[in-house]
Amino acid sequence: MATVVVVGVQWGDEGKGKIVDILARDADVVVRFQGGNNAGHTLVVGSERTVLHLIPSGVLNEGRICVIGNGVVIDPGVLIEELNALQNRGYLTDEACLKISDEAHLIMPYHCAIDIARERQRGEAKVGTTGRGIGPTYEDKVARTGIRVVDLLDEEVFREKLTQILAEKNRYLRAVLGEDELDFTTMYDSYRSYADRLRPYVTDTALYLYDAIAAGRSILFEGAQGTMLDVDHGTYPFVTSSNTVAGAACAGAGIGPGSLESVIGICKAYTTRVGNGPFPTELHDALGERLRESGDEFGATTGRPRRCGWFDAVVVRQSSRVNGLTGIALTKLDVLTGLDPIRVCTSYRVDGVSYDCVPPSARLLERVEPVYEELPGWTEPLSAARKLTDLPANALRYVERLRELTGTPFPMISVGAARDETIILD
Repeated sequence: MATVVVVGVQWGDEGKGKIVDILARDADVVVRFQGGNNAGHTLVVGSERTVLHLIPSGVLNEGRICVIGNGVVIDPGVLIEELNALQNRGYLTDEACLKISDEAHLIMPYHCAIDIARERQRGEAKVGTTGRGIGPTYEDKVARTGIRVVDLLDEEVFREKLTQILAEKNRYLRAVLGEDELDFTTMYDSYRSYADRLRPYVTDTALYLYDAIAAGRSILFEGAQGTMLDVDHGTYPFVTSSNTVAGAACAGAGIGPGSLESVIGICKAYTTRVGNGPFPTELHDALGERLRESGDEFGATTGRPRRCGWFDAVVVRQSSRVNGLTGIALTKLDVLTGLDPIRVCTSYRVDGVSYDCVPPSARLLERVEPVYEELPGWTEPLSAARKLTDLPANALRYVERLRELTGTPFPMISVGAARDETIILD
């Protein structure tokens, strides 16, 4: 039995989808344990490109059981659209291959309306949310006013809860945010149709996973976003609304911490982030634009251009510590081909003080000066590399230096977007 957690160690968009897709070849079950459809995981298999938002990235491997855990917030309309698209391509035709937690919370139309309206009112101080209603849904979950999947399946309970909650949300939308009220009947009818479509997949996923672990099955836990977007450990307040670190797999899937065996962090060979917030190594010049174009750095969910910069070892070291990483899968090494020299941030400096870890204050982090080390680049293409010795000497040197700076082994190195463009060491 193997239980492996996969998490992003930067600001998300590290390539988790590809790595989960590869690791899923050796897994029986793949579990998504937090976040919502603000995440977009892109898979490239052959000439086919697939973008997933809620269904785990192991779905393209035949026979894998895909689980959406209780820690995920679900927009049922988005989930059904994704499910239909996959089934039209021949995936998930067996209902037993998808399991949805009855304890997961639902994203409702009023969550999206509130999310968008708040961002608009913030003006230049906006956080940079996707407007998908993720934050307001987690708010209701913590406030104990959320609607869960189990509620949706009970017509009487759902009507009662929606009647009470929508009245409150409409007052807030109208009086505080200056928005139009939402119609009960339209919302109720559409969600009741969602219930009929999703009912066959809904189950006690925590119990299912307990039994699967007891039976010695191999389970892969897939996180969304990245460690620096964790609501506790990220660059607050410019973060997502859930815990993205490896420890969240326990709460978000309903398993005990003693069940987890290893944690793989996914990390780009450079750094990107989407939305607002501090980014010490960001490049505002032609080099940043080159990384964006060469790396196709545009959001899979929103299409927003990603901010790009040099590798930040301070961020990755901190993520390694917080997650208890047993290894790092390095992605997009090929994007750096042709750059010379290549810079790596080894520490920060501000007001004469050096920092080897990420300061908790976003305002202070905005002011830090990255301390760089330069390494020689390479010009040879990397996409054909399948073992370390296939890499040019300078690319190999770069990988080794990152390993030294992060203090974490690199069992996988991605040299292209396709599934087979990968060096697998362990």
